[in-house]
Amino acid sequence: MTPKDFMAEAVRLATESVTHGWGGPFGAVIVKDGEILARGQNRVLLTGDPTAHGEVEAIRKAIQVLNPQAPSVPEEHQNESTLELVPRPPGSPDPLPERARMLMGCSLYTSGYPCPMCMSAIYWSRIDAVHFSADLEATRKIGFDDAFQYEDFTKPLDQRKIEVDQVHPELGAQAYAAWANKPDHHPY
Repeated sequence: MTPKDFMAEAVRLATESVTHGWGGPFGAVIVKDGEILARGQNRVLLTGDPTAHGEVEAIRKAIQVLNPQAPSVPEEHQNESTLELVPRPPGSPDPLPERARMLMGCSLYTSGYPCPMCMSAIYWSRIDAVHFSADLEATRKIGFDDAFQYEDFTKPLDQRKIEVDQVHPELGAQAYAAWANKPDHHPY
């Protein structure tokens, strides 16, 4: 398959989502070694789940394919598949020397430029490349405008559209201490 074939499949999934009333025109495929590993399409209207975007759905399915025994993976097998530890890339600002591999070695093809949530999921999953068809302006023209989110994230917490504030940091510190003090915690 070619990059055009991968994009055509992402767009087919997006169109199917619209046709069936499942959600907006957003579909995605994750490709590994020249083959489609997973597919996802917007299913927000079908499920009522605002996180059911095509890219997130594809990431979730790719992880299921690569970790078929999850969530019952025994601890001794934790470093296999997507949780295998790999060195941080040269020049990375990451303070840890290694992290879980996640979806390194994969590319994502999507019908439209990813929203902030999807782009964050893409970064967290360590996908190597993102290829999109419709840009932010085209997406805005059909009623999906994420510009306010990108702008809001740059503002101080007390100036954001949604109330965001820190409360009882001593409570959160307990969970953080549990992680920091666990000698065998698995970095991801």
